[in-house]
Amino acid sequence: MHTLLLFVATVLPLIGVPGPDMLYIASQAISGDARAGLRATAGVCAGYVLHSLLVALGLAAVIAASPVLFHALRWAGVAYLIYLAARLLRSAMRPGRLALSHARTTSQLRRGFLTAALNPKGMMIYFALLPQFVQPGHAVALQAMLLSAVFIVLCALVYSALSVALARTGKAGGLSDRRRRCVEGVSGGLLLAAAARLAST
Repeated sequence: MHTLLLFVATVLPLIGVPGPDMLYIASQAISGDARAGLRATAGVCAGYVLHSLLVALGLAAVIAASPVLFHALRWAGVAYLIYLAARLLRSAMRPGRLALSHARTTSQLRRGFLTAALNPKGMMIYFALLPQFVQPGHAVALQAMLLSAVFIVLCALVYSALSVALARTGKAGGLSDRRRRCVEGVSGGLLLAAAARLAST
């Protein structure tokens, strides 16, 4: 339970940071309605499922090949989290609103899937996070799949709530410059703290 709670605390800042997936979902909810945003959310989560399968199998193969490689991957993941935190903190210091496309798309499910599946950053986040919470001696692929399922459920909840909220307001007020900078600043700080905690365990 402690490991699971730590995992949730680590991934929530990443989920809450506006990225390609969230921006696509937001644009569909704003230009269409809540159902359009929810369809886009379903597509994005389907893309995450593909990532989780690839990473779970990859981690199992790496650990079977060499425990040294696994620990190297773990430390590379910690370094990547620090890099993401630094980028978020730097971005939080710069003014500028998020650019949203208001073009309405009828195939939100397909576009959402492609947005997530073809985003290399999503795959990197999986490789950065999962090794930190996997116990090498016990069913690695199963552990990775369970953690991925938790991540996908959290994404579905956050993005669905965002879709409903933005569809009701009909504008991008929730993604204003001030709120964006606040979210990115807090998320960057949390990721930095998470990276330090993971490096010390």
